[in-house]
Amino acid sequence: MAPDDPRPGAVDSSQMADDGVFRIAQLSDLHCGGPYFEATLLERAIGEVNELRPDVVVCTGDLTSFGFRHEYLTAREYFDRLDCDSLVVVPGNHDSRNVGYVHFEEMFGERNSVLRKGGAAIVAVDSSEPDLDHGQIGRGRYRWIEEQFALEPAQLRIFVLHHHLLPVPGTGRERNVVYDAGDAIECLQRAGVRLVLSGHKHVPYVWRLEDLFVVNTGTVSSLRLRGHTRPCYNVIEIADRKVDIWRRHPFHGRVRLVSFSLDTLEYEKFTGAIEDEVTSRS
Repeated sequence: MAPDDPRPGAVDSSQMADDGVFRIAQLSDLHCGGPYFEATLLERAIGEVNELRPDVVVCTGDLTSFGFRHEYLTAREYFDRLDCDSLVVVPGNHDSRNVGYVHFEEMFGERNSVLRKGGAAIVAVDSSEPDLDHGQIGRGRYRWIEEQFALEPAQLRIFVLHHHLLPVPGTGRERNVVYDAGDAIECLQRAGVRLVLSGHKHVPYVWRLEDLFVVNTGTVSSLRLRGHTRPCYNVIEIADRKVDIWRRHPFHGRVRLVSFSLDTLEYEKFTGAIEDEVTSRS
């Protein structure tokens, strides 16, 4: 995205991969150290991500299972294998158990962060609460979020958190949507955000709400799976004024989740297979 390019969402060609695509890999819900953690899945996913040569890697939380230091050390070792110098990581509810957020800060840095690259502004916020499964943004952070997006011109604004802002099909009784989701969504609308990335419920999905695309990814390396879903991660590809988001399964290829235009916001989503995976036939 050239600095003087006035078009919203244009991507700086000088910071694209060789194929002309600005690419973001989104991993989530690793759950290192837990009884359902499958190391081979994470190792394979990291290998696949490195082959893609993404411009940014985003992790939307739950790196650990119980927030213990040794789990964080394991997660850090895996992240050190990523061939990407732009990492955006937020803690999830599991990471904030047992005062785990102190280990997060030691090994991954601030729990709220901002990355600007290739004309994209990525604002990431810790939505977790200590020893609780639910999450919230908190009204005290709305102004900060808007200020970060407004601080410098950005033509694609992305918000990152662990908990989902909208209910996800096939995830049971809804108790863990961000408590202040309505106000948080209004904040993001005011800030001109176009894309939200989240995790938490281990089921990938995508919604469009007004001018906002809310994209959830599944777990990349845990066998705590809902229905017939499989471990996966997301890849976001931006090129020629279009965004394509793929669900990739370690060892098993990819399936498109959604495509939308940055100019018109016209979109097509491909979630029928996910709905089949988590929907009863009776």
